Amino acid sequence: MYDMTELLERFHFQAIGEANPKIKQVRAVAANTKPNPHRLFIAEGIWMLSLCEKFGTPVDSLILCPEHIRTPEAAALCEKLAARAAERYTVSAKTFEKISERGQPDGLLALAQLPRHDLSAFRPGKDAVLLVLDGIEIPGNVGTMLRMADGAGVDAVFFCNRKARLTHPKLIKGSQGAVLSVPRFEFASVEECANWLAEHGFTVYLADTRAEKYYYDEPFGKRTALVMGSERYGISRTWYSCAEHTLIAIPMEGSCDSLNVGVAATVLCYEAVKKNKFLKKK
Repeated sequence: MYDMTELLERFHFQAIGEANPKIKQVRAVAANTKPNPHRLFIAEGIWMLSLCEKFGTPVDSLILCPEHIRTPEAAALCEKLAARAAERYTVSAKTFEKISERGQPDGLLALAQLPRHDLSAFRPGKDAVLLVLDGIEIPGNVGTMLRMADGAGVDAVFFCNRKARLTHPKLIKGSQGAVLSVPRFEFASVEECANWLAEHGFTVYLADTRAEKYYYDEPFGKRTALVMGSERYGISRTWYSCAEHTLIAIPMEGSCDSLNVGVAATVLCYEAVKKNKFLKKK
């Protein structure tokens, strides 16, 4: 155990127990069962909280378990986070282990706030690639696609008909921190999203298994928006009527008729980014 006495005194940490309302709030966020108007999510462990520090993620509450803090690295991170946390608490090992999702907790947990992005300040380049998620229901799929968007170099992810709560623990875990780094914008309707794309010169591609054109035959090379539909219902019919669009498909050579939406998005995004941003530079 690393000696945290001086730090805890300097930042006036409050010792709380399992019955404290703050612990109940942590459990509610973890269970994803109650309204979450401040878009709080649970960030636990050195790795995730280091990302929060890197991206300047607002920290609502910092909860430490001194018995589990064992290294100077963890202590130094605690000090950085404590300096900007709105509230600071300590708990016993028993209490911490009840709220932790890790088999071997390292004593750091925070309720942090998802960053907000200003669409009016978004300036996509001429080679921009956007991923549009229309009605995706499974939080893990959304998290996976955010992670992929970060890895592929997608410029932003747009949401319309959003079904999954962005603070869902499975989404946060699946994104591997990309929920903090990838610009995200939400639209009240498909029409609003389609109008924004048209006004900004984006070519809209609908991922549709009925398409006659395969994705690798499309040259891309211009502002590109790739629309992925929900796991159960596919792309909203509104897209087919309110936006000029091109249908593209991924060939299926076996007995299955489609891919998981996250896998399909990965195939399409990497292809579009490659052709928009890399091939034309050669």
